[in-house]
Amino acid sequence: MGSQKKSSFINMLVVLFLVSGIAATALAYVYQATKGPIETAKKEKEKQAMAAVLPEFDAVKDTFKIALAAEDTITCYSTVKDEKVVGYAIKANTKKGFSGEFWIMVGFTPDGKIYNTSVLEHHETPGLGDKMQKNKSDWSDKYFTGMDVPNIADKDGDGVIIEVTKDQGEVDAITAATISSRAFCDACERAYNAFKQIEK
Repeated sequence: MGSQKKSSFINMLVVLFLVSGIAATALAYVYQATKGPIETAKKEKEKQAMAAVLPEFDAVKDTFKIALAAEDTITCYSTVKDEKVVGYAIKANTKKGFSGEFWIMVGFTPDGKIYNTSVLEHHETPGLGDKMQKNKSDWSDKYFTGMDVPNIADKDGDGVIIEVTKDQGEVDAITAATISSRAFCDACERAYNAFKQIEK
């Protein structure tokens, strides 16, 4: 009787290892099969976002990284029309969202004004924080499109200029989504800090 139990236990372990191995192999295969298309889709979304946040351009002149701090870099693209730089698209993130990190594309004209913004990826609450998206509300157009960032005063002296009105800034927060609104401002502020380094 004891040998039968031992044999059954060994058989169960063998089956368990086999099932685990097959599952791991299947997951690895699916990951490899979908990795390329996912990356391609992300690149296409970024390309569309660049077109949406900048004045009309002929080509992307340069792509480069700007370090805001150690291990904190932001990707920037300079665009040209008739060989003249017409804008900079800056892919910025923030970790201050209500549901964690999200990414936006911010377009700047050479004089530092925000031309437009586009949300690339987020997990904010539907019906609340997701109103930062243009297809959900006109909030980002109302406060960020055309924002003359270099001429905004730092009213509370904290070194941050793109803030919601609750923090002495000029942006009214999305109703019931102050955290998401603050995070969007933070991403734009980070993008502007990168832009200032481009100027230098």
